[in-house]
Amino acid sequence: MEPLIAVAIGTLFAAAVYMMLRRSIVKLVIGLMLLSNAANLLIFATAGMVRGAPPLVPEDLSAPAGPVADPLPQALVLTAIVIAFGVLSFAVVLVRRAWEIVGADDLDKMRETDT
Repeated sequence: MEPLIAVAIGTLFAAAVYMMLRRSIVKLVIGLMLLSNAANLLIFATAGMVRGAPPLVPEDLSAPAGPVADPLPQALVLTAIVIAFGVLSFAVVLVRRAWEIVGADDLDKMRETDT
C-alpha cells in the first residue's frame, strides 16, 4: 500500500511541476492545486499509514491503552488544506483580473505592465 502511495505522490508532484512550467496562467493555478494536494499526501505518508484508536487517556491511566493514531499529521494537513484553499482563491481572482486587463492567459503576453 505504501509504495503505491509513494508513486501517486511522485506522479502528483511531477504533474504539478509540469503544469506550473506551461505558459498558460490557468495551468499554473492547476499546478499549484496539484502541488498542495501532493504535499498533503506526503505529510500523511511520512506519518505512517496505520489505523489506531483516538489518543484519549482514561482517568485511571497515565498513557493511552493500545496503539493510537497520531493527531499531529492530521492537524497539519487540515491547516494546509485551509491555507491552500485561500491561496487558490486568491490566485483565481488574480487570474480573472489579469484576464480582464490583458485579455489573454498567456504569460508571455502579460510581460508588459503598461496595459
